[in-house]
Amino acid sequence: MQLTQPSRSRGLLHELKSILLPIDLASLFGKAQPLEVELGCGDGSFLAEYAQRHPERNFIGVERLLGRIRKLERKGLRAGLTNLRGVRIESSYFLAYLLPRHSTHSLHVYFPDPWPKRKHRRHRLVNERFLALAAQTLVPQGAVYLRTDDADYFEQMLTVFANRVEFEAVDTPEELSSLTTDFEKDFLARGIHTRRAAYRKR
Repeated sequence: MQLTQPSRSRGLLHELKSILLPIDLASLFGKAQPLEVELGCGDGSFLAEYAQRHPERNFIGVERLLGRIRKLERKGLRAGLTNLRGVRIESSYFLAYLLPRHSTHSLHVYFPDPWPKRKHRRHRLVNERFLALAAQTLVPQGAVYLRTDDADYFEQMLTVFANRVEFEAVDTPEELSSLTTDFEKDFLARGIHTRRAAYRKR
């Protein structure tokens, strides 16, 4: 089967043919390259810029809200990116069922919903189950990059990673720290502190 590059008429949003089978990455991108995934990509501010800087990698942005994922697509198309795709679905479901095992070099989770009420915290994306799924989908030495403005959620992130031997804490690369998301720009403008952490799969 001949693989083709995406065109402006075709778009960058991937329509899922099945929500039960992992995505065929070979047919999703026209070129086999290391894959990075942003879970909850917002309006695509970070991912479109990062994908433009790294044409030697492939990127998937996952977002539940249609308006946001369309913003990612528009930014990618304006930049002429062929290494970027968007998938509209819940991040936790995508990670659990649609991302092939040992396929991903980096997972980016920036400013996920903090679910601040105690009775709702089980809905948080980064929990014990997330770590098991991240270990399942990442390649050896693959990394998870985290950001949040919520102090309580950040402590939970640190705790769940500290309790698992599959990951070790590492520094966030300067290039990543310098790229801000749509939420982060708003928080910084209001003087709200960004908390960051990064972990590498052993």
